[in-house]
Amino acid sequence: MSRLARHADRLATGSAALRLRLTTAVQAWIARGRRDDLTGWRAALGCWARLALLGLAGYLLWRLVRAFPNLLWLLSTAWILAAWRAGKTAPEDQDEDGGDASWEASVESVRRLLLEVMGDADAVHLRTVLARLHQDGQWEGHTVTDMRTRLTLLGIPADRNVKVGGIPTWGVRRRDLEAPSPVSAEQTSAEPSTAA
Repeated sequence: MSRLARHADRLATGSAALRLRLTTAVQAWIARGRRDDLTGWRAALGCWARLALLGLAGYLLWRLVRAFPNLLWLLSTAWILAAWRAGKTAPEDQDEDGGDASWEASVESVRRLLLEVMGDADAVHLRTVLARLHQDGQWEGHTVTDMRTRLTLLGIPADRNVKVGGIPTWGVRRRDLEAPSPVSAEQTSAEPSTAA
């Protein structure tokens, strides 16, 4: 791969990671507006108020760009710089560090770690798992987006609507972790044929 292609790939990867990170942060911010002490439509009023604030901010930004079109150059430059930084910390670049043994090792070790952090609950948020890894001095500099990418590569399903403590965000459910992995399913299906 040429140097130009590597740079373009880094920008594309970083841009996708940045978009995903911003979307996740906005969704989590909106979800935190829900009140647990109320029920029905009143509990969701905070979420609707935050959505209205986002809509107002988007409208004001649009009006500002219409009034000052050269502002797009500044916004584009800021996005490119942020995407360049996000592309540097992509999981493909960080896997070579070798300092993330419990998270990088295998599907089963990651599954055990997730179940350990989950405890007796039925689900766990990925940000809780990430905080636990950071507390243990592992996976420094990584984000929830990086964790989701790693789980996808391992074949462990993560869902954006996992509720823990009444807050829906990205997480993993116990029922998905306790299901047999595709690798172990292939091994068990191959065993009878080798025995014959």
